[in-house]
Amino acid sequence: MNGAKTRAELARVAKELAERPFHGYVDGKEPNFQPLVDLFPGWNIDEADRLWCAAFVYYCCIGAGFDFPCRPECVVTCSLAGCIAWEEFAINDSRIEYHRGDRSFVPEAGDIVLYDHVFCDAEHDHIGVVLEVGDGVLKAAEGNIFDRNTSGIVTRPLDEHIRAYIRIPDGYTYE
Repeated sequence: MNGAKTRAELARVAKELAERPFHGYVDGKEPNFQPLVDLFPGWNIDEADRLWCAAFVYYCCIGAGFDFPCRPECVVTCSLAGCIAWEEFAINDSRIEYHRGDRSFVPEAGDIVLYDHVFCDAEHDHIGVVLEVGDGVLKAAEGNIFDRNTSGIVTRPLDEHIRAYIRIPDGYTYE
């Protein structure tokens, strides 16, 4: 990870980390996502198990060289280990683009995608990093893919489950 602070680097890092893969308690194996949990003071593996998709995205951002705290000042609900915090961060920092998940915005590799009703049938319940966009679908690197409790690359339809896209500008520096 070279710390380029670009969306291209974020997509590259996210793909690499998703393919590692990270996993929670699966198949009798101990979780290997401690490095993600370590970025969030007071959090532990047991609390994070099956709830680490947003922490995966944050870990990817840090790996790509973006340097912002796990709980930016403009975020009030929780740390960036929670999907809703990503939405608050994007909406409240004017330098970050926030786009509702309709067809008027064309996502690109390195954008962050925020989903509704894919993980636990709630709003902003899952998140990933866009790797590519095709005809009516996107590929995303995601942590904590619900039915597997692992990271991986998922193809999802461009439909009503996409709540929003977050675009962190290349070279972004938190102030």
